[in-house]
Amino acid sequence: MTQHEYMTQEGLEKIKQELHDYKFKQRPLISQKVAAAREHGDLKENAEYHAAREELSLLESKIKQLQDRITRARIISAEEIPEDKVYILTTVVLKDLDFNEIIEYKLVPPTESDVNENKISVASPIGKALLGKSKGDTLTVQVPAGNLNYEIMEIKK
Repeated sequence: MTQHEYMTQEGLEKIKQELHDYKFKQRPLISQKVAAAREHGDLKENAEYHAAREELSLLESKIKQLQDRITRARIISAEEIPEDKVYILTTVVLKDLDFNEIIEYKLVPPTESDVNENKISVASPIGKALLGKSKGDTLTVQVPAGNLNYEIMEIKK
């Protein structure tokens, strides 16, 4: 039984672009390295040839992984998500009760998290704690650095 991988359309496009890059840019370059190394003679003692073959093998493995992810992809859209509670693809405005700061996070699939863009995974401790909560709820999240205390100020798409 194949397990679906939920992602946004943007996440799927990013994976497709990465796959295209691997197949049509990197694969030909590495194949040329293999061919050039093959011309150097005895393949048994040709370290350059073996290194290029290993590099090609690793690339082919990455290509298969990306193809598998694309096959298992199920697109989720923010339009399908209600705004009454915190769900995947919602943006949550939080008040840090310890430091009296306002923080805004967007909950995304694990493969699309990016701290620099305030996109956190629904599988992260904070993401898990936020799921299903409503505006006005307070929560305590246990993280390796200690406990974080938040109040949900706003939920939006």
